[in-house]
Amino acid sequence: MTAQDTLPRSYEIRTYGCQMNVHDSERLSGLLEQAGYVRAPDGADGADVVVFNTCAVRENADNRLYGNLGQLVPKKAARPGMQIAVGGCLAQKDRDTIVKRAPWVDVVFGTHNIGQLPVLLERARIADEAQIEIVESLETFPSTLPSRRESAYAAWVAISVGCNNTCTFCIVPALRGKEKDRRPGDVLAEVEALVAEGVIEVTLLGQNVNAYGSEIGDREAFGKLLRATGRVEGLERVRFTSPHPRDFTDDVIAAMAETPNAMHQLHMPLQSGSDRVLKAMRRSYRQDRYLGIIEKVRAAMPDAAITTDIIVGFPGETEEDFEETLHVVRQARFAQAFTFQYSKRPGTPAAEMDGQIPKAVVQERYERLVALQEEISWSENKKQVGRTLEVLVAEGEGRKDDATRRLSGRAPDNRLVHFERPAEPVRPGDMVTVEVTYAAPHHLLAEQRPLAVRRTRAGDAWERRTAAPAPRPTGVMLGIPTIGVPAAQPVPVPSGAPADGCAC
Repeated sequence: MTAQDTLPRSYEIRTYGCQMNVHDSERLSGLLEQAGYVRAPDGADGADVVVFNTCAVRENADNRLYGNLGQLVPKKAARPGMQIAVGGCLAQKDRDTIVKRAPWVDVVFGTHNIGQLPVLLERARIADEAQIEIVESLETFPSTLPSRRESAYAAWVAISVGCNNTCTFCIVPALRGKEKDRRPGDVLAEVEALVAEGVIEVTLLGQNVNAYGSEIGDREAFGKLLRATGRVEGLERVRFTSPHPRDFTDDVIAAMAETPNAMHQLHMPLQSGSDRVLKAMRRSYRQDRYLGIIEKVRAAMPDAAITTDIIVGFPGETEEDFEETLHVVRQARFAQAFTFQYSKRPGTPAAEMDGQIPKAVVQERYERLVALQEEISWSENKKQVGRTLEVLVAEGEGRKDDATRRLSGRAPDNRLVHFERPAEPVRPGDMVTVEVTYAAPHHLLAEQRPLAVRRTRAGDAWERRTAAPAPRPTGVMLGIPTIGVPAAQPVPVPSGAPADGCAC
């Protein structure tokens, strides 16, 4: 046995898709580290195990996967013992197809059995043949699995998985299954444990987050959970994503407005402003209902920043239908919009509908929508100039921070703020108070040094984490959450830019 044989095996996880996949990848990391694997260093030339956590929502997702798998063929040939695993929504959908098209793949697992990854890798190694295990229903709620989180200050907390909707453009319910809710006590226990580790911001996560409580018939369960989460001592910011307009009740608005640490930020997918298209999409609301929610949110929280998802070019969409979408955008005045050109998702009803829109028409409408939203985003951001904001300092949010000698973070309403470095040391997780001096469509700028710096427990946690190796995740029993290194906040995609993930 050589020294190399005694070293722990390294792993790398490549994640595609929505927040659920990001959260699942944290669990996959935790499972592998609990099993003795170590994360491959950034920039390392390969790993012993490469895991693809896939998305089936975006157009050409399969081509993207097989292209990336093909690039690993020579690396695997040159690295004895290397293993490749494919999980996530595309694995749940394609199953045996993956190994037929890419016979060098060692493990295929689905969305419902991510906890089996270490066992499947070991089976594949011993048997020297591919292991394919896809189950049809959830085995273990993901948040009860070990986790290796990516941030010391902000964390995802899943409150449900799956979706009960039947939107004609979406394949997610078929791949994630029916909605399953966690017990409120388990959610709060995880939040409290995260806060004890130093987290000061959590985002409650679900495929349809405000349908929480549907299993027990309590339409106010999500509002109650939001209020209870807000009462956790030491938690400074609470967010949630993504709600469905059908389930958006007045008590949720009241909970947002009355819970001091609930942020005045709402991401609520529109998809289309046309009642006719919404009906074809099987979206159970109409334009008046959607705008009515926006009006109520703004009445309760005038400073609320509202973002959305919009699909352009759904089958049968006419110019009049598209004009209705533009009308809603003008009325709602979204801070940002995540805009998508419709593309066929095999296995969805919309893929077989008559009236598929020519690509050139979709592109032209898309460009008009993006131009309108850019104008509105810039106008809304300009209203922030002169305001004093408390910004949560983030890691990796500003791509140009090193070149500009600035730092970046998120305002309470989740707007991205770049600011001058203060004279005193500041760490990710700390809070800075800044005055906004300039606005662009997708960010704010504070060109003077911060007015104040507040060192936080989250900053302390970040400092501890960077000073020593991250702790190995531990197992969980009976739904008690594992605490590893907390999760990173997502970076919103600017209007008009491509984005992975399901647009619910």
